[in-house]
Amino acid sequence: MKKKFYIVFVLLLISTMLISGYFLYNELKQDNEQEKIFENLIEIAEEIAEEQNVEEDNINIENLYKINSDIVGWVKIEGTNIDYPVMQTKNNPNYYLRRNFYKEYSVMGTPYLAEQCDLQSSDNLIIYGHHISNNKMFGELEKYKQEDYFKEHQIIKFYTKEEKVEYEIVAVFKTVAYTGFKYYNYYNLKSESEFIAFINKCYDLAFYDTRKKAEYGDKLISLSTCEYSQTNGRLVVVARKIK
Repeated sequence: MKKKFYIVFVLLLISTMLISGYFLYNELKQDNEQEKIFENLIEIAEEIAEEQNVEEDNINIENLYKINSDIVGWVKIEGTNIDYPVMQTKNNPNYYLRRNFYKEYSVMGTPYLAEQCDLQSSDNLIIYGHHISNNKMFGELEKYKQEDYFKEHQIIKFYTKEEKVEYEIVAVFKTVAYTGFKYYNYYNLKSESEFIAFINKCYDLAFYDTRKKAEYGDKLISLSTCEYSQTNGRLVVVARKIK
C-alpha cells in the first residue's frame, strides 16, 4: 500500500514539475518574442542623422503609425531598457495591458497612455507599463528607489509625431491604488492651487529629494507601474518638461 502511495506521489510530483516547466518555458518564449518585436520596432522607428557631426537619435513615429495608428508616442530613458512605443485606445483604455504592438496577446503588454490624457492639452501625461522581472518593460523603474540611480538617469525622452520632448525627473514615490494618493486623477492641472497640491503630494511621498522643482505652468509626464512591497502598490516617476 505504501509503495503504491509512493508511486502515485512521485507521478504527481513529476506531472507538477512538467506542467510548471511548460508554463515557465511558454512565458519565457513569449517574453523573448515580445523583446524581438520591440527590437524590430526600434529599427523601423530610429533614424540617425548622418549628415550631422554628432549622432542624434530620432524616432520616426510616422513609420510606426502606418503599421498601427494606436501609437501616440515613444518613451525612452538612456542607459536603461525603457525604449518602447506608447499606445492609446480611448474607447478601450486597457486594450494594450495584455497585447503587443501588433494587437496579439502578450503577457508583457505595451506601455499605454491613460485614456483621459490628450497629447496636446493635458498638463500631465500618465503612461502605464507592466512591472516585469529582469528589468523588462517598466520593471526598471524599481531602480529609481535608489537616489544614485536617479542621478545617473534623470532625463525621460518622449517622442510624438510632432516633436521630441525631454523631461527631467522631479519626484519618485510609491502609493496604493484606489485607497492611497490618486495621482492618476491629476491629468489636467488648470489652477495653480491644484498644481501645487499635486506636486507637493509627490514631494511628500518621494523616496528622496531630487532638488528639481516643478512650477505651475510646467508640463509633466508620469510613468506608472506596479510596486510589490504592498497590496495594489504603485510606483510613479514624475518629470517636468525641459523648456
